[in-house]
Amino acid sequence: MFEQEKISIIEAGKKLDRYGLVTLSGGNVTLRMPTGEILVTPSGMIYEDMVPEDVLVMDIEGNIIEGERKPSVDTVALLYILKHMPEVNAVIHTHQPYATGVGLVTDELPCNLTTLANATRGAVKVCPYSSAASEQMGIEAVENMGDKLAVILKHHGVIGVGDSLKQALCACVYLEEAAKTYSIAYSMNQDVPELNAEQVETAVEVFRRYGQKPIVEA
Repeated sequence: MFEQEKISIIEAGKKLDRYGLVTLSGGNVTLRMPTGEILVTPSGMIYEDMVPEDVLVMDIEGNIIEGERKPSVDTVALLYILKHMPEVNAVIHTHQPYATGVGLVTDELPCNLTTLANATRGAVKVCPYSSAASEQMGIEAVENMGDKLAVILKHHGVIGVGDSLKQALCACVYLEEAAKTYSIAYSMNQDVPELNAEQVETAVEVFRRYGQKPIVEA
């Protein structure tokens, strides 16, 4: 069931490792199917070692429909996000170091790069601490996400969301790039400039036309 989508999830997990957003079995990848089923990566498995049969198929209440593995320990939080954000189809959780580091010293990563505006729609908030594997992790993510596509989990990592795996992955990758850039700039001058609201809005609109997407006439 959902063989190609499972392969896509595993490939997304490998990219998290490739871009330095997780180590070993950290983080997780979740995808909502058009028919309502939820695909979730298993707990404690390295993405390079996964095969499609390792990815679980669940319903929105967390009942396993297909799969023999134990699902990610964060599943309760992931399902909360999907229940309360119907526009979201993909959720990616990482332990990326630069964004997590920024989250230890501030309550928000300012929008300092056009790519951050492109990928997350602006500044990214830092959620109050919540334990991993808890529903509170999902509650904090939803409450702090707003209309953006990512949040930083204090003392923990990042959650990126999107209407597709690609959009959620871009949110995480470009958030890390912005956090790294912010860290470098802050080390030299604590007064780091940021984009204003108009510049952010323009960057968001430009990104809607980015890539090989068909142009739809209104």
